[in-house]
Amino acid sequence: MTQDPKAHIRRPRYRGTHPRKFREKYKELAPEQYPGMVAHLRERGQTPAGQHVPVLVNEVLEVLGIQPGERGVDATLGWGGHAERFLERLTPDGQLLALDVDPIELPRAEARLRRLGLGEDRLLVRRTNFAGLQASIDAAGWPDGADFVFADLGVSSMQIDDPDRGFSFKDDGPLDMRMNPGRGLSAAQWLARTTPDRFAGALLANADEPHAREIADALLAQRDRLTTTRSLALAVRAIFRARLSDDAIGLVIRRVFQTLRIEVNDEFGALEALLRQLPGSLRPGGRAAFLTFHSGEDRRVKKAFDEGWRAGLYAARSEDVIRASPAEQRSNPRSKAAKLRWARGRDRIVR
Repeated sequence: MTQDPKAHIRRPRYRGTHPRKFREKYKELAPEQYPGMVAHLRERGQTPAGQHVPVLVNEVLEVLGIQPGERGVDATLGWGGHAERFLERLTPDGQLLALDVDPIELPRAEARLRRLGLGEDRLLVRRTNFAGLQASIDAAGWPDGADFVFADLGVSSMQIDDPDRGFSFKDDGPLDMRMNPGRGLSAAQWLARTTPDRFAGALLANADEPHAREIADALLAQRDRLTTTRSLALAVRAIFRARLSDDAIGLVIRRVFQTLRIEVNDEFGALEALLRQLPGSLRPGGRAAFLTFHSGEDRRVKKAFDEGWRAGLYAARSEDVIRASPAEQRSNPRSKAAKLRWARGRDRIVR
């Protein structure tokens, strides 16, 4: 007897009254079918699985001062939350060039934005690292640059929440952490090849980790067993179980994960390349806004904006960071670490 292709297929059952694992959260992963669930979670200050709530949106819009008909770059498209608001301001005939290196999330974000009726005349989407900013602008046919450039640095909620990507120890998954899983070494492979000196140096440079040398020596002594996110988290916990509180150990684990993610994706190298290209990528009077989420990112952005201002590449730059309001931090806890800095190009270019 042949099976009816329209027959109902029962979803896999999960323990308890609520799904806990990422793949079990079928309502959150299908927001078009269950909009009520998404709204309910956001009201409770939770980010629905597979989604990303954009941070400091109103503040970003204010410092960028986007006008109808302009052209701009979102160098980190992610879920597309900021991009959607940019496109509203650019209406009716402005253009947005959206960049992202993630081959898994980029098509999903583009599809969501295309459903809003945005064609290639309004939204240009390119899969590339933001270190290729100038090349992307040139390929778009904008010889004098963009009116604004925005970058939301770090890792997105979609990447963090999906255990298959290996960015978090919340659920067990492969120790990967690559923004583009098809290129470069995974975090497990990086650990297998690195040296104690290099690892310790990365822990200091990428996360200001005070126990850098001890962690590097202890983890690399068992590197063959560190192939999953849980195995790495448990190994770090074992180092400090007898002398640090659970909260303190949790902070160390997050710093180790942050260090590996930065190394695997060469995040600082890409950021420094983006910052070098930025002044020449802006039209006269163009604006730039960067969201950072840890001290390594923020130091580099602050230094580049300050040096560019002193060199006359920028007419103005933020002297202090802009942070999320208490209300936003309550509704979106992931906004607590965010820092916004901006710079404005000169009104005319002197050749």
